[in-house]
Amino acid sequence: MKSAVENLSPTRAKLTIEVPFEELKPSLDKAYKKVAQQINVPGFRRGKVPPAVIDRQVGRGVVLDEAINEVVPQKYAEAMQENQLEPLAQPEIEVTRFEDNETLEFTAEVDVKPDFELPAYDAIEAQVEDIELSDAEVEEQVQALRERFGTLADVERAAADGDFVTIDLTAAKDGDTVEGGEVSGMSYKVGRGGMLEGLDESLVGMSAGEEKTFASELVGGDLVGEAVDVTVKVTAVQEQELPELDDEFAQLASEFDTVEELTADVKERLGRGKRLEQAAAARDAVLEALLEKVSIPLPETMVTDELNARRENVEQQLVYAGLTMEKYLEDEGQTTEEFEADLDRRVRDAVAAQFILDAIAKKEEIGVDQQDLSSHLVRRAQQSGQDPQEFANHMFEHNHIPDMVQEILRGKALATLVESAVVKDASGNVVELANLRPDGTIGDPADAEATDGDTESAEQD
Repeated sequence: MKSAVENLSPTRAKLTIEVPFEELKPSLDKAYKKVAQQINVPGFRRGKVPPAVIDRQVGRGVVLDEAINEVVPQKYAEAMQENQLEPLAQPEIEVTRFEDNETLEFTAEVDVKPDFELPAYDAIEAQVEDIELSDAEVEEQVQALRERFGTLADVERAAADGDFVTIDLTAAKDGDTVEGGEVSGMSYKVGRGGMLEGLDESLVGMSAGEEKTFASELVGGDLVGEAVDVTVKVTAVQEQELPELDDEFAQLASEFDTVEELTADVKERLGRGKRLEQAAAARDAVLEALLEKVSIPLPETMVTDELNARRENVEQQLVYAGLTMEKYLEDEGQTTEEFEADLDRRVRDAVAAQFILDAIAKKEEIGVDQQDLSSHLVRRAQQSGQDPQEFANHMFEHNHIPDMVQEILRGKALATLVESAVVKDASGNVVELANLRPDGTIGDPADAEATDGDTESAEQD
């Protein structure tokens, strides 16, 4: 076999591969045996039909095609390895020359990993924001805890912000009730927002038994975003009564004996969350700093596919949230052009980061063992709310394990990168990155013990 490479671009190559007919003979013999098993010829047992008879009965061309279909993928893989090319997608293959007993020639065009010089990645410097935890944030969490233990009492007055009302809703368009546009007996907190535009404003000042109609837009269903007239009827108004913030409440709502202990625990938990957020920001800042040190040509097909996937994911999330793209952009203060530009930048950074982390993993000779894979599968299952064993079975059955291994390798490469970096906050303090997991994600030390237990169980299974 002979192969030659033409670089169509820094990320796309065209291979021209020549295969002498002698190298087709093993596949040709196999093709004859396969066809012999598929046909019935009087005087011959199934599978024992001679090649000459097969040529007369079904034609030698059928056998040649079968042999070529087996040889081409094999020789393509050999040529890629011989020329040290790493494919990023399925190739476009074309047989350009072939006659019986002559050399087979075919071409393969494919996106390949770009060749670039990996910059020095030890001791990268980056900066993140200071951790800020205000008393107001702590009070907000304590208040939320009080609300969880609050009780509702009927009141004979108009509804106000913070009250709970029981309502009936009907959405109509051009006088006709829209499909799925009726709700009865729904409990709703006035001022909560996030439901129908104009609902909270209409409810304020309404008493039980009153009805009001206002204009709004649907946030779900086939008519999402359509203008409708919404009629709301209040059937009950309730005021929330909160428990006193004292030691008795602390004992009711937690394992602590005093309000001071409860508040201190809330503050510690919020602080831990802030530290995890800062560690994640530090990880991203280090990777971004490395990206600025190198220019990597990106395969446009890969970028386009990732752009489409992320755009579709955003649109699905908006549907689940009951928002239109127009409303989302309005809330974010972005134009469509700004959104697309930001999405394009983030996708290109993500694709470039993959290539960099792959290169680091290769240079550092990073490997993946069974413990790594089991831990990763458990963590991914937990993130998606699935049973770890069922998730692992699905990954194996659908051949997603190579993708999982690649994720782990990149995560380990990222961890290697971050461990050697110097990250400081805005005040000049070195950021502690002890919560960076081996797979590159940020974890809470409090749940490490539980995760280890799940990992052991998954390994046994």
